Amino acid sequence: MKEPADPILLTLPIEGMTCASCVNRIERFLRKTDGVVEASVNLATERATVSFDPGLAGRSDLVKAVEAAGYDVRPEPVAQAASESGDAAAVEVEQQDRAKAQELRDLGLRALVSIVVAAGIFALMFWPERPIAMEELNKLVLWPATFIQFWAGGRFYRAAWRALKHRSATMDTLVALGTSAAWVYSVVLTMWPHLVMAAGVEPVTYFDTSALIIGFILAGRWMEARARTRTAGAVRALLSLQARMARLVGADGTEKDVPVDQVQAGDLLRVRPGERIPVDGLVHDGRSSVDESMLTGESMPVGKGPGDEVIGATINTSGSFIFRATRVGAETVLAHIVRMVQEAQGSKAPIQRLADVVSGYFVQIVLVVAALTFGIWMLFGPEPRLTFALVSAITVLIIACPCAMGLATPTAIMAGTGKGAEAGILIRGGEALEIAHKIRTVVFDKTGTLTMGRPAVAFVVAAPGVTDDELVSAAASLERGSEHPLGTAVVAEAERRRLASAAVEGFDAVVGRGVVGSIDGERVLVGNRGLLESQGVAVDTLGEVAVQRAENAETPIFVARDGRVLGLITVSDPIRPQAAEAVAALHARGFEVWLVTGDASAVAHAVARQVGIEHVMAEVLPAGKAERIAELQAGGRRVAMVGDGINDAPALAKADLGVAIGTGTDVAIEASDITLVGGDPRLVVSAIDLSRRTLSIIRQNLFWAFAYNVVLIPVAMGVLYPFFGILLDPVFAAGAMALSSVSVVLNSLRLRRFDPRPGAGGRGGRPVRAAAGAAS
Repeated sequence: MKEPADPILLTLPIEGMTCASCVNRIERFLRKTDGVVEASVNLATERATVSFDPGLAGRSDLVKAVEAAGYDVRPEPVAQAASESGDAAAVEVEQQDRAKAQELRDLGLRALVSIVVAAGIFALMFWPERPIAMEELNKLVLWPATFIQFWAGGRFYRAAWRALKHRSATMDTLVALGTSAAWVYSVVLTMWPHLVMAAGVEPVTYFDTSALIIGFILAGRWMEARARTRTAGAVRALLSLQARMARLVGADGTEKDVPVDQVQAGDLLRVRPGERIPVDGLVHDGRSSVDESMLTGESMPVGKGPGDEVIGATINTSGSFIFRATRVGAETVLAHIVRMVQEAQGSKAPIQRLADVVSGYFVQIVLVVAALTFGIWMLFGPEPRLTFALVSAITVLIIACPCAMGLATPTAIMAGTGKGAEAGILIRGGEALEIAHKIRTVVFDKTGTLTMGRPAVAFVVAAPGVTDDELVSAAASLERGSEHPLGTAVVAEAERRRLASAAVEGFDAVVGRGVVGSIDGERVLVGNRGLLESQGVAVDTLGEVAVQRAENAETPIFVARDGRVLGLITVSDPIRPQAAEAVAALHARGFEVWLVTGDASAVAHAVARQVGIEHVMAEVLPAGKAERIAELQAGGRRVAMVGDGINDAPALAKADLGVAIGTGTDVAIEASDITLVGGDPRLVVSAIDLSRRTLSIIRQNLFWAFAYNVVLIPVAMGVLYPFFGILLDPVFAAGAMALSSVSVVLNSLRLRRFDPRPGAGGRGGRPVRAAAGAAS
């Protein structure tokens, strides 16, 4: 039996969606396709994200499912253009922008012509001194009204027919039925007025009404499309940051400008003052300062020298330097950010499920309600009954709008994740946004999260008969095989002292304790007190020294050889200057804050005191971090874990919300729900504030979307007429329907004024300089 393959994700750009019922239908058809694990369709981005087994389904199968639902899939980015640019995402966005621009022009033209023609018809019909009889006037306006009905309203007929072929109904079905009813009724009155006059019906046509309804709805969709384009500005602004050219340094020292897509890993590139760094790399020669605000939101330039990492799209502010490219094309940090933002903006929040369920049945319910409205007015309405019944049924069809329900969540998520990208907060999706606002407990890792993650040797004390250099050399010889930051600090100290390394045999890393190996046939231990004691080695009086140094937040590393202690090395890791402010801000918001670390208890408590954390879990092995998270969750807490290392990945995955410091490892970032680019722990608070603001906007959107239909559909049915003589005109219904969708999108756009960055106070007065700021 064939083993199922790991599911892969594919994004399909969808054409033809107009409302939440479209979303629901496409999702149902995709989920019924063999091999599809999950499918999520986003109305605001017009994209379907599908997780499927590549052994059972392919892109063509998914496209067929979308087409079977009655919709189209836009073609993939042109392969040649993508290969020439080296960035398929940029090509896709460019092609989408062209398509959107064309759609906006088409919508705008048809809306404008429809409204102008409707206004002309209205003026002629109600002109005080008409030069011709009403019957002749009706025949005159029949032709421009018919042109509008099928030229401007053609998109509604095409979409309704496509849905009908698949035994479905959408928002376009309602519009097509409503306007067609008004137009057909008016045509009958115009061509055969005696048929209705004999029934005692006044020969009043609704040509202006049908044309104006079409114009208003198209105008609403035009405004909605423009507003939605603004919510999607984050990706467009991110892509605009990419440098177009790079200055390649040849093997002979000559330099030439080449397109950035021709740069390969390993190339040497020169960056001059004021230029954008084209790709990611390491400084090879020279020194400068780099403005990394597009990543971190911090305006202060960062000094760079040989060996330092530089990130593509950041700006070189002062000196000239040469760097070696390490990540190019789709592997750069900027490309990774673009992918994360695209995925987040195409995602759904769980809060959207209710709207999806309702919208799945909404159009069918509206059709039934419209039919009941017509029947009730025909049976019990005043004369002329046919007119009252027809107008009321048309109004119900026109005013019912599931569009707002479909846009309530995705537009807010698009705007919220875009603002997050500006501040260096990369949110994986709508679910992470929704979870973040429920968090009440935050657990911080220590090394690299609350500290700088660049520890250095602070103190060396050798045992009697052992020199400091002998102690450091023995420790560094073993630590060269370790990737732990503490080991890196010991190796750096040995290099600073210019000490030679000895050959090590039988190297082994003891998780959470240290490293062991043999030098010249003698067993050497480098690690914490527990490692030595587990091997039967007593630390003697050095134990007291270790406790004293630990009170200064220094981590003790014991070194033993052939069963005796050689000495003690302590390593300190400077605390991030923003750490105490981040903890204080969390406390001010009522959060419970914990510190979890594998370090000794004394070191952990020393760091906790300095940053203001009361709850400490020390000497926790990497596997134990996830267990500690589970213990907190078992007590009823919603827990966020903030970490940066490989050993944090299990805890990040276990937590309700995993937050990775972006300066950390790829494994930690992949296991997280939110990535904080640049490493400022205050961004944890910013992410939670952004989540709360976004969820508030979503709730407002959903409330108004539901309230609109709950209140106005009964009004459209005519429930106010028996009491107040009020009957809603179909034209006003069309305007209200258009405004409902536009209002939801505009409400989401309020998030663009929210600045979540530390110190900005939500609506910071300083200009937004980070990634998506150009979209503002």
